[in-house]
Amino acid sequence: MVRDMLPTRQQEIDDFKQRINLTEYVAAQGYVLDRKESSRNSVTMRGPGGDKLIIGKDANSGHWIYFSVRNDADNGTIIDFVQNRLQEGLGAVRKALRPWVGSSPHLPRRPSPEGFVGDVEPISRDLAWIRAQFAAMRPVQGTHLYLEQERLIPAAVLADPRFAGRIYTDRHGNAVFPHHDRDGLCGFELRNTRFKGFAKGGQKGLWYSAPTSGDQNLVITESAIESLSYHALHSAEGTRYFSIAGEMNPVQRQLLESAFRKLPPGASIRMATNHDAGGRHLAEQIKAIALATSREDLALIDNYPEREGADWNDVLRAVVGQGRENGFRHQTNVTLILK
Repeated sequence: MVRDMLPTRQQEIDDFKQRINLTEYVAAQGYVLDRKESSRNSVTMRGPGGDKLIIGKDANSGHWIYFSVRNDADNGTIIDFVQNRLQEGLGAVRKALRPWVGSSPHLPRRPSPEGFVGDVEPISRDLAWIRAQFAAMRPVQGTHLYLEQERLIPAAVLADPRFAGRIYTDRHGNAVFPHHDRDGLCGFELRNTRFKGFAKGGQKGLWYSAPTSGDQNLVITESAIESLSYHALHSAEGTRYFSIAGEMNPVQRQLLESAFRKLPPGASIRMATNHDAGGRHLAEQIKAIALATSREDLALIDNYPEREGADWNDVLRAVVGQGRENGFRHQTNVTLILK
């Protein structure tokens, strides 16, 4: 009778994956919770030997999952975590985990409650993987080969405090621009020579510069590189920048509306989109979102290069690379940053 009540091996494994709080388990293995880098749906924990984990709960299966920032092959459920560290078979893993679900007379050594989180909101496996990828990247600190040599963005712009922590590089040397939504990091733009992409499985939110209390101007561009280029050309103080990375999705519309509502009285919104059909359409969409807020105090300004087909990086490269405007004229005075 008792034997019939025992769970099957698969039932036991599923029980481990769902019932054992992975943040608590890894804390018991010597990992330390990084609350600053954690959010309501993903947890960062640092472990022995410089290991770093992104932990969440799979929205589809309900299983706790993890990704190691250091090793792309080290990811999965608690079964994978234990197996990758014990380097033993499934039988040994099951034996090690039974105390954590009360199916063994031996009680586990539980960590202090301050060392882990009680629960997390579900997250897609793709998003957890994206956050693990991003955690392995390093911020650009005043210099980046591709941005400086090919896009001709001055080092002084890359070192500007308003862009601190807003530009990264990965192991391939790509320029990386993180996008955020209301829940945190949701994807990132990738740029390099003859390469343009967005994080696979990610969703576009907004890339933005660091806000300050004195900002009165908001410049919206189609890419982060164009925001950097615009700032290099105009050196606009009291200005923050948003990038949409192409066509807008519904989430971005909501994010922009929320941002517009929070702007200070009398602020201006500059649509620094590309001077083409797509850019004009995007500018009209942005205006419609701003008008929907009923903020009559906001100034809405079209601010694109005058030459048809140009974007703000085209303007910057013409000015820096050729020492003259080369047929480009601007709607505002240009103050090129060459420090």
